[in-house]
Amino acid sequence: MSLTLRTISREQHLAYIQSLPSASHMQVPAWADVKAEWRSESLGWFDKSGELVGAGLVLYRQLPKIKRYLAYLPEGPVINWFAPNLTDWLEPMLAHLKHQGAFSVKMGPPVIIRRWEAGSIKAGIQNPDVKRLRDIEADFIEPRAFEVADKLRRMGWQQGEDGGAGFGDVQPRYVYQVPLANRSLEEVHKNFNQLWRRNIKKAEKAGVEVVQGGYQDLEEWQRLYEITAVRDHFRPRPLSYFQRMWTALNTEDPNRMRLYFARHNGVNLSAATMLIVGGHVWYSYGASDNIGREVRPSNAMQWRMLRDAYALGATVYDLRGISDSLDETDHLFGLIQFKVGTGGQAAEYLGEWDFPLNKLLHKALDIYMSRR
Repeated sequence: MSLTLRTISREQHLAYIQSLPSASHMQVPAWADVKAEWRSESLGWFDKSGELVGAGLVLYRQLPKIKRYLAYLPEGPVINWFAPNLTDWLEPMLAHLKHQGAFSVKMGPPVIIRRWEAGSIKAGIQNPDVKRLRDIEADFIEPRAFEVADKLRRMGWQQGEDGGAGFGDVQPRYVYQVPLANRSLEEVHKNFNQLWRRNIKKAEKAGVEVVQGGYQDLEEWQRLYEITAVRDHFRPRPLSYFQRMWTALNTEDPNRMRLYFARHNGVNLSAATMLIVGGHVWYSYGASDNIGREVRPSNAMQWRMLRDAYALGATVYDLRGISDSLDETDHLFGLIQFKVGTGGQAAEYLGEWDFPLNKLLHKALDIYMSRR
């Protein structure tokens, strides 16, 4: 199958994404507007008959002082990763990006290698010999994913350093998902652990209400998010980032991004953003106050978001990144514990891969990034 690659319009790109069951929210054309500090381009792969059969959003980050770029395709490109002729897809992409002035390419194949059920993870947490997720035997393995990894290595791609939970610009390698396809809401609820079910009930009894917010509520979101940042020791994104995200994504599709608040006696206690692309729904950012935790606002909010995702016909509710550490002293352990309570599955992606088009500049970037 001979493929050609060229720049496509945002309209073509969006139409292609809309023709699929789903794609990453970082591969929709509007994501380019969210990442305004990067230059962007939509790429399209065409087959012999001229039909668009793949697409990718490329973000270009310029190196300080010279006109050379890091080309980044977060959780993309959106192509047939299991195609036997993977080289025919990626070679023209590398040639094009090199021509565009890229010295290095980073991509994140949206390919899942392994999945672990909640029960297996729980057993692992209780086993003192188990320190990491991959110390547990996976419940599902995708053999074709290993073939993809082998092909990439043979082509000269290098597996990026595993970012663990991937908080920052690298995307999470490990995520937590609640599958919704062919399941009733009752089944999903029954699969929650006892603590989750109890907390949802507690919130209902206390009169916690979960509401959707709009653009005008982003300042209130930011208030809760900054409280969370202080508590959890991370650097918060500015309000302007979320305003840009809201405007860009919802201009592209009025139901691409949602904002939820859980409130008690008129006071907002927790908030979350939700992203929707086809049948895939993500809980993307979460925030909560230091007060009112005893009425369990976060559990109530997640249960409402999950029900809304189900009503939208979603096949998966994605709670995004987790660390692969199962060590109770790890500062990210509480996160996996919270997410495992939903009874879903942990999934491991292939991770991010780099192709150095100019080995010297690629090395210089590595050194620059490690010093930040």
